[in-house]
Amino acid sequence: MVSKVTKTDAEWKTELSPEAYQVTRKAGTERAFTSPLNNNKTEGIYRCVCCGSELFSSATKFDSGTGWPSFYAPSHPENILNKKDFSYFMIRTETTCAVCDAHLGHVFNDGPQPTGKRYCMNGVALSFEPVDIDGDGKVSGGSAQAVS
Repeated sequence: MVSKVTKTDAEWKTELSPEAYQVTRKAGTERAFTSPLNNNKTEGIYRCVCCGSELFSSATKFDSGTGWPSFYAPSHPENILNKKDFSYFMIRTETTCAVCDAHLGHVFNDGPQPTGKRYCMNGVALSFEPVDIDGDGKVSGGSAQAVS
């Protein structure tokens, strides 16, 4: 069981950029192909921009061609909640942070193996921390700069 992070709407507004607030707290969607994290090839960890919980690893990131950072599995499944989303006359599965209830994106059943899942995340809902994932003693794949 994860420890919940609870803040007032006013607190979230002061801590997040306007776009991050709209996406994470109001279940918005950023425009496709606008996040620098979409093309990020650097080894590391993707965290919730609101509470810092680890959500995904670069080891499960793939290019889905959709314009949003996509992963085939969370690195810490206990930090992810999936729930039915009936907005916009569609039935989808919304993905939220289990720690702070931030809207992250949606998960679809058209991803690569081994899971067949595509966690299609809003880049503005994530922060990135360069980390040596493969244990070779270096961070590979590009510039090792944190993105939040």
